[in-house]
Amino acid sequence: MTSSNAAKRIVFTGGSGKAGRHCIPYLLSKGHSVLNVDLVPLPHHAVHTLKADLTDSGQVFNALSSHFHLAHYENPRGPGGVGVEKPDAVIHFAAYARNLLVPDSECFRGNVLSTYNVIEAACKLGIKKVIIASSETTYGVCFAQGDADYHSFPLEEDYDNDPEDTYATSKLCGERCARSFARRFPGTDIYALRIGNVIEPHEYELDFPGYVSEPETRKRNAWSYIDARDLGQICDLCVQKDALGFQVFNATNDTITTKETTAEILKRYAPNTPVTREMGKFEAPLSNRKVREVLGFKDVHDWRKYVTV
Repeated sequence: MTSSNAAKRIVFTGGSGKAGRHCIPYLLSKGHSVLNVDLVPLPHHAVHTLKADLTDSGQVFNALSSHFHLAHYENPRGPGGVGVEKPDAVIHFAAYARNLLVPDSECFRGNVLSTYNVIEAACKLGIKKVIIASSETTYGVCFAQGDADYHSFPLEEDYDNDPEDTYATSKLCGERCARSFARRFPGTDIYALRIGNVIEPHEYELDFPGYVSEPETRKRNAWSYIDARDLGQICDLCVQKDALGFQVFNATNDTITTKETTAEILKRYAPNTPVTREMGKFEAPLSNRKVREVLGFKDVHDWRKYVTV
């Protein structure tokens, strides 16, 4: 494993969305340059948005071999006859973000095909770092019909994921595509982030009081979350950490979203679910232990900083 703090050229798909619009500013603050590929512009003076249909492989290949700004036409011609620099990394967040935005068949088609196209284009263009957005929903409870139980706690990356809904299934297919291409293209790192419930800064005041006072409503999210800015940190850590091949990381903050301890919440709301190891007093049931130990993630935006308990 190696790490590099050098500034990188990053293509970020879906950067205008709920998570991306906070992740991109974080990446810029670390000195990286970013091209946003989305259907909706990102209102940021330092970032150009290239509109592209990611289910069209031709558009994806072009997007990943594009200038980042109009000013780059001033660059001298390179060995291939053009002045386009190859990106160092691709972060793929673009997707239908949940069920019931479009019919299930379109959710599956769009999410799986776009992920396949992005990974394929990156690998065949020689881009050695790809980070894709998977989801907490792959643990099978978020969009389950009725009241469902997890297999065990904590939820960690070696879990037997068996969701029943279309969105989560599309995300698992993306993980499988990532694993296949990492094997096919040795030396390429492809990391899948199982992203928790994304919280933007204004949502602490808006939503968290309800989460804290009604913990029964948070079982589907495993009483866990990820601050959108801390997700930016995880993206940066993934870009900097090399030579891991294919990896899956839970992308969550450290702590459970309740006043009560983790043991108290699991005993009350998941009494029949086994706990397979000793957990921290307030450890999030969707555990981020791997991303802390392997990538060095530090929880900056703990919800208790913003919500009075």
